[in-house]
Amino acid sequence: QVQLVESGGGLVQPGGSLRLSCAASGIIFRNYVMSWYRQALGKQRELVARIFSGGRTNYADSVEGRFTISRDNANNTVYLQMNSLKPEDTAVYYCNVGPIATVIYWGQGTQVTVSS
Repeated sequence: QVQLVESGGGLVQPGGSLRLSCAASGIIFRNYVMSWYRQALGKQRELVARIFSGGRTNYADSVEGRFTISRDNANNTVYLQMNSLKPEDTAVYYCNVGPIATVIYWGQGTQVTVSS
């Protein structure tokens, strides 16, 4: 079955950096768009970044120029490099793939907290 496992979250000071990883299994990874979403407390889940199978990327305006999404098709992993972090980046970050046969898959999420 399809599994997405995120890692790399934690507590970081404003201006700091973190790199999130999402390891995928159960899919032909290279064929699919991979996305990172985030959900802050009391807010709706929002798209952060997306990378297409050919490497093209999209970013939310709020993270453009600070975050970089990348993928390693040999290791079935998608990354989110987050630089110049701000308190408003605090959220649970989720990896996403799909739809695959009408199903969208999510990881369990990893908490990112930006605070001094």
